Amino acid sequence: MALVYLGIGSNEGNRRRLCQAAIDTLSRHSGIDLVAQSQLREYPALTPDPHDMQAPYINGVIAIRTSLMPELLLDICDDIEKRLGRVRSGRRWGPRPIDIDLLAYDDLVWTPAQGRPTLPHPELHQRPFVLEPLAEIAPDWEHPILKRTATALLEALWSSS
Repeated sequence: MALVYLGIGSNEGNRRRLCQAAIDTLSRHSGIDLVAQSQLREYPALTPDPHDMQAPYINGVIAIRTSLMPELLLDICDDIEKRLGRVRSGRRWGPRPIDIDLLAYDDLVWTPAQGRPTLPHPELHQRPFVLEPLAEIAPDWEHPILKRTATALLEALWSSS
């Protein structure tokens, strides 16, 4: 069974309830066992446009054990997002009721077909809303490319800001 980390976030509607609903739905799915769940914390919306005033996000990270391959797990996450009201607009930085990101799948380094996420998530080491909850539940997780732990990546991020 693979150890997988998923980022969960929401900045529309009842953000905390939507994040927890996504986590609960994932944990009830056949082939998925919830191992750990970080606290859900509020973070400012990430947007390249300073005039794009979105509501803050609630974000967290979960660890799961699964026998599902990454592509099937991504399909399940997409389905959960749709059931919880997410409509993909094609706008990368837009507001959303729920967002489930596949951050890491064991130590797999994967560049899949067009339109599917790269593993590990190519920006996770630059995002405090990912690194803080990841370091909370898996401080010794090591990035398979950067060869640094979640804690070391978070410390480097803090020292650079």
